[in-house]
Amino acid sequence: MTTPGVADALDVAAREEAGRVLALLARRHGDLDLAEEAVQEALLAAWRTWPRDGVPANPAGWLLVAARRAAVDRLRHEASQQRRSTGAAADPTVASGDAARVDRGELWETVADAPDDRLLDSGTAIPDERLRLVLLCCHPALDRDAQVALTLRLVLGLTTTEIAAGFLVPEATLAQRLVRAKKKIRLAGIPLSVPADLSERLDAVLTVVYLVFTEGHFSAAGGGLVRVDLAAEALRLAAVVDGLVPNRPEVLGLRALLTFHHARRDTRVDGDGGLVLLDAQDRARWHTGEIAAGNALLDRAMRGAPPSRYVLLAVIAALHANATSPAATDWVTICRAYETLARLDPSPVIRLNHAVALAMRDGPDAGLAALEQVRGLERYHGLHVARGQLLLRAGEAAAARAELARARDLAVNESQRRYLTHLLTASTDSGSAGSAT
Repeated sequence: MTTPGVADALDVAAREEAGRVLALLARRHGDLDLAEEAVQEALLAAWRTWPRDGVPANPAGWLLVAARRAAVDRLRHEASQQRRSTGAAADPTVASGDAARVDRGELWETVADAPDDRLLDSGTAIPDERLRLVLLCCHPALDRDAQVALTLRLVLGLTTTEIAAGFLVPEATLAQRLVRAKKKIRLAGIPLSVPADLSERLDAVLTVVYLVFTEGHFSAAGGGLVRVDLAAEALRLAAVVDGLVPNRPEVLGLRALLTFHHARRDTRVDGDGGLVLLDAQDRARWHTGEIAAGNALLDRAMRGAPPSRYVLLAVIAALHANATSPAATDWVTICRAYETLARLDPSPVIRLNHAVALAMRDGPDAGLAALEQVRGLERYHGLHVARGQLLLRAGEAAAARAELARARDLAVNESQRRYLTHLLTASTDSGSAGSAT
């Protein structure tokens, strides 16, 4: 039986150190599959030996040594098979056989080629190469689903089973998605490197982090509304990116945004798993320490920086999170933030949310008029929820029920459908517009 201390160390190794070691091996060998297989063998060795021998003084160094040996063993095996198949008499060493796949840099001269005892010494730090791995996973040649899956698998260390469960696809389907993505990287010769213009790729990285969190915060399908574990992984990845490219306002803004939303996780569903809108949530159960942390992150993001998408979204989330009651919410500032945001990102969803904010500031008629200008969301249930609730507030019960019925038909999450069914069977008394959940 694994003791709690050892179990925690193994979890940290799998979730945090494995990504760093994988990035180091991939950089040396130029082979993502080899690196991943070697790291998995190292993790299996840790699961076998750490409960028996204890956690090593330098778990990251131990993992790197084990993965390095596994990679060398695999290369020797491949070289041996190739010699047998070709009948070659030569007996090249692993170093020469590996030479075509290796770009030996200063990093590996000083760390990966260090003696095992040096790496295992608790004072020897392992460099963090995960930025290269994150940027590789978010290369524009890969589609967004592949970017998300690869990031979860290679950077965060989630298993294929965990990722498949999070996105509600069969494990075999997810495995094939990963195989195709890695094959594309290999065939296209996509390098494990930091591009000269980091800003373009960084935007893709932040989008992937946001998508992962969104799936955890508000599941697109299935019975449960919230996947706390997936949302927490997104928060951890955002912190990793912040550590690798520090003091970027967009990264800080995204971290603040996710932190504010995650602070409300315990109140977003009721005891039966039903949806609870923001205005009806028990604010006493919000995580005030996390809200304070979000405030600090947002303050850093706003220091001298022009407004940007994630920073503005974080400002809106902060105004909700710091309001002591629904009535105390600063809808004037929220509307102003949405107006600025719409100039930067004139997406239909931003316009929808702006319309709801206008309704809270100026009344349901103002919100309904703004919704008339929203295009491209006809099959998005959220548009019909907003319109239905604003019609309820305006006293147009019959029209409201038609919109809410349409929303229920379009919703793919069971928690949403239950909530909308409840609204439809409730009285036709005026309700509230309801804020974003």
